[in-house]
Amino acid sequence: MANTRKNLRYAAIGVLFSAFLFMAVRPIWTYERAQSLRLLIQGVSSRSVSIEGHKIHYYVRGPKNGSPVVLIHGLGGRAEDWSNLAPYLAKAGYRVYTPDLLGFGQSDEPPAENYSIATQAGIVNGFFDAVGLKQADVAGWSMGGWIAQKFAVDHPDRVRRLALLDSAGLRIPPDWDTRLFTPSNSDDLRQLEALLMPHPPALPEFVAADLLRKSAKSAWVVKRALNSMLLGQDVTDTELPGLRMPVLLLWGAQDQITPLKEARAMHALIPDSRLEIVPGCGHLAPDQCAKAFGPRMVQFLDADTLLPPTEQLLQGSI
Repeated sequence: MANTRKNLRYAAIGVLFSAFLFMAVRPIWTYERAQSLRLLIQGVSSRSVSIEGHKIHYYVRGPKNGSPVVLIHGLGGRAEDWSNLAPYLAKAGYRVYTPDLLGFGQSDEPPAENYSIATQAGIVNGFFDAVGLKQADVAGWSMGGWIAQKFAVDHPDRVRRLALLDSAGLRIPPDWDTRLFTPSNSDDLRQLEALLMPHPPALPEFVAADLLRKSAKSAWVVKRALNSMLLGQDVTDTELPGLRMPVLLLWGAQDQITPLKEARAMHALIPDSRLEIVPGCGHLAPDQCAKAFGPRMVQFLDADTLLPPTEQLLQGSI
């Protein structure tokens, strides 16, 4: 009996050592699995549908009879990027859908696709059909905001209200090195982190190495999508004035990827829009500043009417 207990103890130590070793080698994989487990514990359902012959993965949470909201992630992102903001909507009674766009997250990566804004907007339209949505509130973040704009322009009857969070979409050339979105070394990664958020934390070398490995694997999809955007395909400058649904623009004041000048340009173009700015937040504001964005999103979706078009700085939001 004593030898059995000793062997079990050694076996447990071996399992723990192997787990820690794997975490050190693949910390991003470990983090993503932990994040998926957290969603499962929270009662979030992981599903997939077929759209144009491609598997599109998505999460859904909130009451089954709740008013639907579709959240669209950004370039290089995935459905889990909404994990901090989506609970605010679900708790308020909304049925929240967070799909992985084509080529990202757990969705298919077909090699022949161009991954343009128009292609992804078509995937969103197919997603509405596949899950049985006639109309929903739609929100998009960064590139996802651009896709949401295109979808709203092409299918205005399917969008009740539109929220654009630190969104791209206008014909304004970026004043930062777009190659950083596919970092190839630690210095690129540090520069990208500095663009994405104010005061980024120092990454341990083993985490940086794993981020670079993961980036290299998906770089071809990111580059293809980014190239179509840089060519000015599907820009919305001339189409935004035609939007007739209420639009909320939520922005991080320190955003360097899609800076405030772009928010203000969109606000000027969209007739029924309101711009709200969160101090101290960068491009990752919907994730890192969800305490500010979440309640404001709920207020916007719940309101019978949109407040008068204006620009507002949200105080004490972080």
